[in-house]
Amino acid sequence: MAGRGKSTRQSRTEAERARLHAARKTWHEGQIRRRGRDNTIAVIAGVLVIAGAVASQVAYAQANPPAPSPTPSIEPTDAPLPTDAPAPETPLPETPLPTETPAG
Repeated sequence: MAGRGKSTRQSRTEAERARLHAARKTWHEGQIRRRGRDNTIAVIAGVLVIAGAVASQVAYAQANPPAPSPTPSIEPTDAPLPTDAPAPETPLPETPLPTETPAG
């Protein structure tokens, strides 16, 4: 009878392992389905956001066209174009000029 109790215990252990394995496998398959569903929802939401942004930009551009840029005058002017302010003149340091000495 000792052998019989051992096989019953072994069969219970095997049944418990099989049950746990099936539970883990079912849970894992559910995780895979959930991730696929979440990815699909995220892609659809992203496309909708991008489409909404593009549509709003198009609607805004049509409702508020950009102001025309001013055209430069065609007639030439005699006045020089304004430039940056001239740099202040700095005095040159006083250096003695070379003098020629008469030969001889």
